[in-house]
Amino acid sequence: MSKGPVLFLSARVGEGHKAAAAAVSTRLAARGMRGDVVDSYRYAASLFSKVVSDGYIGMVRTIPQLYGFIYNRAERATEAGGFRVWASEFTARNIRGLMQRLKPSVVVCTHAFPCGVMSAYKRLYDPSIPVMGIVTDFVVHPFWIYRNIDAYAVATPEIRAALVGRGIDPQRIGIDGIPVDPRFGEPPPDRGALRETLGLPRAAEVALVMGGGLGLGPVAATVRALARSAEPVTPVVIVGKNRRLELRVAEEARRDGADVRVLGFVENVFDWMHAADVLVTKPGGLSTSEALAAGLPMVLLRPLPGQEERNLRYLTARGAALQTTHGDEMVKVVDDVLHDERIALRLRAGARSLAHPDAAERIAARIASMAQPAVSVDRVAPQV
Repeated sequence: MSKGPVLFLSARVGEGHKAAAAAVSTRLAARGMRGDVVDSYRYAASLFSKVVSDGYIGMVRTIPQLYGFIYNRAERATEAGGFRVWASEFTARNIRGLMQRLKPSVVVCTHAFPCGVMSAYKRLYDPSIPVMGIVTDFVVHPFWIYRNIDAYAVATPEIRAALVGRGIDPQRIGIDGIPVDPRFGEPPPDRGALRETLGLPRAAEVALVMGGGLGLGPVAATVRALARSAEPVTPVVIVGKNRRLELRVAEEARRDGADVRVLGFVENVFDWMHAADVLVTKPGGLSTSEALAAGLPMVLLRPLPGQEERNLRYLTARGAALQTTHGDEMVKVVDDVLHDERIALRLRAGARSLAHPDAAERIAARIASMAQPAVSVDRVAPQV
């Protein structure tokens, strides 16, 4: 078997899929193994890549109901459609050069699209290459599920059961969690000192507001609503790579004289989560997994149709988050979390029951095992 790097195939539809790959790659580096993270859409047909990546972002911003309809219809499908099979096989052909150049020891997919691509690659070109799929939500869509994928890392027993129900060998599935930077699970020794380092007052109630790596969701409306809180609260807003939203929220805060900290894309989200008292966000798989690891109470806003709706149902049903709409209802729920210790304690307990702060390490260990060459029976020494 090749001793090349571990190849992570991601997709440019948000930051979560890349963040998951980076978390596992870091743990592999600690084992002396190199990980290369590649956007699988680079190897897809240019029109397909543009339609899927740009179209997805455009749909969830402007007509999320249409995305929800497409997601739900695909979820009910019992077999892959012709276009999806064509797109996977087309990309598998395009990726052959990369595979021949890198000779990866393992391929790891952190998005459903490259999982389909590698299923096609194994079928068409090389069935021996080990492939793992890391499901980055609390539910699994059928687009992830292929019987020739060698291993899956999933977040919940329910996902494992769904994969087994679709014919996946249970031995191939690990309930490892969604991989996050392990620092989310390492609370600071002095939270007050951390707040001072971040420029936050030691004694304030801090609400962290996030919209994912693309700054989606009603972020600006949430900040405006928090200004109406019955008790003072200091919002910290992380808008990711949405520069337009960053400028808009900052300008509104200056105009209204509000004490709002507005941040773009930051590398130390774990520090801000440890410094905050509550997280107000849409229910993306990575951001909520980070909050679970940090033990941060979550108030989840109106989700995007599809996987976020299902993430919300899972997290609220298990007591790790509260659901709300934006506006006065959201303000009341946030106030309750901040000022009713029983609610906050219940949410923290729910988070502990679901958290997997060691997921990246667990998955890295499985990948390292997959990268080892199988021992030939002929070379095994006889027992005496």
